[in-house]
Amino acid sequence: MVAYEILLMLDPELPEKRQEEIVKRAQELVKKAGGTWVGHDVWGRRRLAYEIGHKGEGTYHLLNFDAEPETLEELSRILRITDGVMRHLAVRRIEGGSPGPPPPEPEPEREPERESVPEPAYAEANISSQEEE
Repeated sequence: MVAYEILLMLDPELPEKRQEEIVKRAQELVKKAGGTWVGHDVWGRRRLAYEIGHKGEGTYHLLNFDAEPETLEELSRILRITDGVMRHLAVRRIEGGSPGPPPPEPEPEREPERESVPEPAYAEANISSQEEE
């Protein structure tokens, strides 16, 4: 058996009940194929770097399980054709890795406004070279 994790990005407009059904279906498939369900972590809504299907946000779920490669192939096939799943990414789970969601994005800092453009540092060098001639 191989340790896997799947990061699901679900439609943010999907009802909570439907999201639970998708995760439960994945869990049942893993158990039915003889795998072990390790856990499920809800990361919540996150802003996307670019729109997918005219949606700027997605609801993330991290699924951890141990299964055979054939089970992963079948689960990926089912997730591709399931309505409400915007994207999914399956990778081998690294033991000792950070299983939690990434930290929230910090607020961008504003730069202080400048009154004028500073004089370039090379301006004096040009003047002094003209005086030598």
